[in-house]
Amino acid sequence: MGDLRLAFYGDDFTGSVDVLLQLRRAGWTSRLFLGLPVPAELQAAAAEVDAVGVAGVARSLPTGRIEQEVRPVLEALRALRPQIVQYKACSTADSSPEVGSLGRVLEIARDVFGPATVPALFAQPDFGRYTAFGHHFAAEAGQVYRLDRQPTMSQHPVTPMRESDLARHLSLQTRLPVGSMHLTEYTDAPDVARALGLRTEAATVLDAMTDGHIELVAEAVVANSRSNAPHFVMGSGGFSRGLASALSHGTTAHVDMADGLNADGPVLAVSGSQSPQTSRQIDDARSQGWTVLALSADDDGPLQDRVVQELSAGRSVVVTTGDAAEPRDGGSLVEALSARLSGVIEAALREGGNHRVIVCGGDTSSHVLRQLGARSLSIAANPAGNVVLCRVASPNSWLDGTEMLLKGGQVGPVDLFELIRNLQARPRVAPVS
Repeated sequence: MGDLRLAFYGDDFTGSVDVLLQLRRAGWTSRLFLGLPVPAELQAAAAEVDAVGVAGVARSLPTGRIEQEVRPVLEALRALRPQIVQYKACSTADSSPEVGSLGRVLEIARDVFGPATVPALFAQPDFGRYTAFGHHFAAEAGQVYRLDRQPTMSQHPVTPMRESDLARHLSLQTRLPVGSMHLTEYTDAPDVARALGLRTEAATVLDAMTDGHIELVAEAVVANSRSNAPHFVMGSGGFSRGLASALSHGTTAHVDMADGLNADGPVLAVSGSQSPQTSRQIDDARSQGWTVLALSADDDGPLQDRVVQELSAGRSVVVTTGDAAEPRDGGSLVEALSARLSGVIEAALREGGNHRVIVCGGDTSSHVLRQLGARSLSIAANPAGNVVLCRVASPNSWLDGTEMLLKGGQVGPVDLFELIRNLQARPRVAPVS
């Protein structure tokens, strides 16, 4: 087995893809499995790359089902003996005592990795996510809001945010003590490492307002890691990038994404997202001539036939969950709607009318890919910011090679759907400074 530096579990698929992008920007090679593979396959990948990850669905699971989902993965990643194991959580800390509980994850991790304090950093400045004095902030439509006042997160259909103090937010999900460490306590990485080493709570929420803050914290965390046992951490894709830089001793690389893309043609988008930004993107697509359809309460057969007909005629299509997504039934509703959207995607791909798909909604993306039978993902293109077009590997011939954009609700510009439809070039990731 090679010298694996980082292993991670992502609590949804869109967030896991973000880690792939952040590591690629740092010049790392990585592989993302969609669900836990057999040990031999995981070990083989670990011997070939800098980082391995497993994308999961814990963010949308009831708390009682999280252990069954998370523990086997954490134990498998620990057995690989990387320097760092990260639980990749959403940069808006999506969770509650009932669904996607990060507190329950801390309890499981404490059992798997031991009682060392877990550094928890959710900030991701390049995505408009900041933590100051323990309180979290998130941008939307060009304005930064305290997390409990951000329009999307305060009204999230499954985990609405009622608290911006992340230590308090996590403390509502576990009996373990959770503290925070503020910017005013930061000096340099060695001092932060010493301060973290003296913490006694189960987890410490760490501030970050800039990439420099993340790099400093990551250097401190790496300094505290031991060669004989993985160091467990929790946090955002921004934290992943900082850890990669620290583990590479600050060096980065220009990475050329030179993979060819599928031939252009109509695109199918499906959406389980209730984000206002996704609504704006769908409205823009409609104005550009996309056909917009909604799931009905009836059999999906006629809808699938209509989607295939539109795609065969060269027209791009958006399928939304419509009013079906409004009740707050938590994870069970997400799974049910995702299964119906998966059926639409499968019907379209089997007919061969398109080779590029957009899936909107972090939880929706996770369930859709599992239900379709996707095995792993690689990056095909990075057309803008944190927007990533992936190539799917699957034993299903109708799915294998399909390009998919897995889009969190708040991700991407208003004209994102047209951007993806018109993507033909062989894009490159901009150089990392």
